[in-house]
Amino acid sequence: MTTTLSPSDTSETTGRGERHRLSVVGGLAALSLDAMASVAYGPEAIVIVLAVAGGTGLGFTLPVTLAIAVLLGVLTLSYRQVIAAFPDGGGAYGVSRAHLGARASLVAAASLIVDYVLNVAVSVAAGVAALTSAFPALLPYTLWLCLGVLALVTAVNLRGIAESARAFIVPTAIFVGAILTVIVAGLIRSGPAAAMAAPQQATSLQTVGILLLLKAFANGCAALTGVEAIANAVPSFRRPRVRRAQRAEIALGGMLAVMLIGIAVLIGKFSIHPVDGVTVLSQVTTASIGGGFGYYVVQFSTVVLLALAANTSFGGLPVLAQLLAKHNNLPHVFALRAERQVYRYGVGFLAVTSALLLVVSGGDMNTLVPLFAIGVFVGFTLSQSGMVRHWFRNRPRGWRGKAALNGLGALLTGIAAVVVAATKFGEGGWLIIVALPVLVLGMEWVNRSYRRIGARLELGRTPAPPRPNRSLVVVPVHTVSRLTRDALAAALSLGDQVEAVHVTHPDEEPATREFVESWERWHPGVTLVQLYDDRRRLGEPLVEHLRKHAGCHVFVLIAEVEPEHPWQRILQNRRGAVLARALRRRSDAVVCRMRFRLATTEL
Repeated sequence: MTTTLSPSDTSETTGRGERHRLSVVGGLAALSLDAMASVAYGPEAIVIVLAVAGGTGLGFTLPVTLAIAVLLGVLTLSYRQVIAAFPDGGGAYGVSRAHLGARASLVAAASLIVDYVLNVAVSVAAGVAALTSAFPALLPYTLWLCLGVLALVTAVNLRGIAESARAFIVPTAIFVGAILTVIVAGLIRSGPAAAMAAPQQATSLQTVGILLLLKAFANGCAALTGVEAIANAVPSFRRPRVRRAQRAEIALGGMLAVMLIGIAVLIGKFSIHPVDGVTVLSQVTTASIGGGFGYYVVQFSTVVLLALAANTSFGGLPVLAQLLAKHNNLPHVFALRAERQVYRYGVGFLAVTSALLLVVSGGDMNTLVPLFAIGVFVGFTLSQSGMVRHWFRNRPRGWRGKAALNGLGALLTGIAAVVVAATKFGEGGWLIIVALPVLVLGMEWVNRSYRRIGARLELGRTPAPPRPNRSLVVVPVHTVSRLTRDALAAALSLGDQVEAVHVTHPDEEPATREFVESWERWHPGVTLVQLYDDRRRLGEPLVEHLRKHAGCHVFVLIAEVEPEHPWQRILQNRRGAVLARALRRRSDAVVCRMRFRLATTEL
């Protein structure tokens, strides 16, 4: 019989589900913190590279930032198109799967997984690094602080992505407002608001060449990580999902471009140089608004946002993992969703792998940063290339302009991928280049395993009608008790034939004799089969006995006591668990485990 929900039931369920999804502002708070936080380290990454060429090199900070902003603009518009074309989410993975083939889609997925995990580790480590810089006494507890922040972000996300968005809206708004205030105040000022820290004196200066500019560009491209997260998580938005996700993507690209370019302008205006122990953003803030209350607001909001930037991965990876599981590329457990629209296993996987990275690196941000942003450009390139094929295949109105935009994006991100991989290869980037094919091979193995299982289960084929067959219910017994009585009563209700099985071992003759006498006095009307095993095994004798009953459906009913209190579990002998494990591994019997609840027993 098929049960159909009434329209009112469906609408009520849908309404509850929509409350746990994202608005445009919520999407920015939940999915853009990674990109927003890059304002704190993106410009600094450029300045550190260009500083080796002195003031002349630092003069290229704005041109390099503008090149990154152009790439950001192309990516933002391109991902706006990805959102419309692939509303089920997945971003680069979804595009590649549809237009570039299975292997390319798995490469895209692997690159995103690596980037998401690294983003969590780097964001948490960067936030804690900013905190320990302000309070040096906390430095010995760096790793524990990192794990504590990670646990906090994980706990918030286990309550649902909408909950995390609501929790992070205020810190995001304060950070964006503080950075925009710094930029406006700095542009208005004719000179620094406070004395600037003395720059480092370089012992030897390099000339400005194409390789130096490319390295600065590659370092600064760390600011682009997280741009794809909204396209990956379109199903997490409220209806109309596509329109809300597109608005969030455009808002993210616009705000990030304004902040990056504004800070780059101020770096040139105030002649900011790298200084040990003082970040570039800190120097820009001092020059713009001085060292008073406003300065501490900027610094503290930066610490908070860096720590919370990990939330972008918690919004994106679980959705990507459920798509991969849906397509049989990851274990199906990743597709399970809790009441609050939470993919708990995806969240758990991300938390555990990020924690392992933090433990291995000791919570040191500088150990993790060289690995950052390599994989994401692989995903960018595949996504844009796939969209070019999408427009050529479908050819909607205005498709040539859209294809040209995505083609330009593929070219630029492809070049960026090569540049970033080449410049960071020796700094640990080779680990990512090795990790990507390993992940792809792992997902292909999972897919092959599911295909073999599907073939055995004849999935996709209509099976023959079911026919009844003789059934035998076997009940392992050890004593004559109420538990035994209830188990046999249940067995008599289940099958045509019931037999009780008692396994005996050496040195148990007195106990066996006593049991048989009790059974005969009781006389339950059920056949008792006694099995002897001289090796003191419990499950194997029963498995061998069941093989004699080929040709009928065999059920094994294992009766177990459910303790009244949790602590009473230590009193159990675990015989039922041992039997069930042996039967699952070595027989085709249907194993039923009947619970005898002490708390509800009525004598």
